[in-house]
Amino acid sequence: MPDNKLNTKLEKFRIAFPDDASCINLLALQKWKNGFVCTKCGNTNYCSGKLETSRRCTRCKKEESATANTVFHRCKFSLRKAFEIVLLTCQTYAISSYKISDMLDLRHMTCYSFQKKVSQCLMGQNDDGLLKDLITEIDKKIN
Repeated sequence: MPDNKLNTKLEKFRIAFPDDASCINLLALQKWKNGFVCTKCGNTNYCSGKLETSRRCTRCKKEESATANTVFHRCKFSLRKAFEIVLLTCQTYAISSYKISDMLDLRHMTCYSFQKKVSQCLMGQNDDGLLKDLITEIDKKIN
């Protein structure tokens, strides 16, 4: 995909998702679209957590954020940048981590490591389909 098409995709993405809050809201919607299940006790009832996008189990009181148990868990850079890496990795065949690094103004190793995690999820190694659903929803919003 030529650079101008990539830049157009990124611009559309940045308009649709102007901040981390818009990204975390979409992630929460996709993560719990089939309902909440506590990862500790299996309970399906929850109440609001400390954050707007987190859930707290009503039985064991374990709180789970929208990023927990996803490719975005413990991400050290902004969620919006992580979404951009996902978009570039999924929309462009064999894009290099160097190119992503230049486009997003992040360190090369940061992009390489996260791109590797995304690729593993897409190959079915570490994901339950959440990433593919997320990509589909992002495509709907930017096209």
